[in-house]
Amino acid sequence: MRVTAKKKEETRRRIVDCARKLFNDNGFEQTTTRHLAEAAGIAAGTMFNYFPTKEALAMTIVCEALDDAATESETLLRSDEALDEALFAHVAVGLRHLAPHRHYVGEVLETALSPFAKEAVCEQAQQLRVNHLETVGELIGKRSVSETVAPSAMTMHLYWTLYLGVLSFWATDESPGREDTLVVLDESMRLFVGSLSSESKDEREVPDVVDDTENR
Repeated sequence: MRVTAKKKEETRRRIVDCARKLFNDNGFEQTTTRHLAEAAGIAAGTMFNYFPTKEALAMTIVCEALDDAATESETLLRSDEALDEALFAHVAVGLRHLAPHRHYVGEVLETALSPFAKEAVCEQAQQLRVNHLETVGELIGKRSVSETVAPSAMTMHLYWTLYLGVLSFWATDESPGREDTLVVLDESMRLFVGSLSSESKDEREVPDVVDDTENR
């Protein structure tokens, strides 16, 4: 029997919903692909037609949470906010949407978003990184904090490293209301915005290279 696109999407949705519950109830490591397949009512091999790895499935849940956060963030951001405040608010909303998955999300992100990996371990992780950095670039573009047309790749790498550091700290933060994470986030965003100003200053101070071979 031919499987329609609608049926495929229903199966995919069921897998994601079952995974969300099992990961929350049992943790990421303790939940096996067999458990996921049984809960979704499909054969173990069928699940891999939708998600090649358990990490890809978990990252889908993370991405959906952050997509919802991005939609909310757009409605909350104000044009008169300073860049560090806008970045703080954007990341903070994301953390709030990830909160239901906090007890296991660290295990997923440690693997999927490892800064030591040459490439993301799954397509979902790579897309998360691209989408997040695009949003950051848009926030920078709407708030002229320097004369630099666009931040350099190195500067954006600095931002991503700071962001991963915030996620790592948040995943194990036991302070009331995750207040310590908010402090780390605030300092990280201030540091990043400061790097933009420094980058612009460095560019202005670099002398022009003059080709004086004709005068030799």
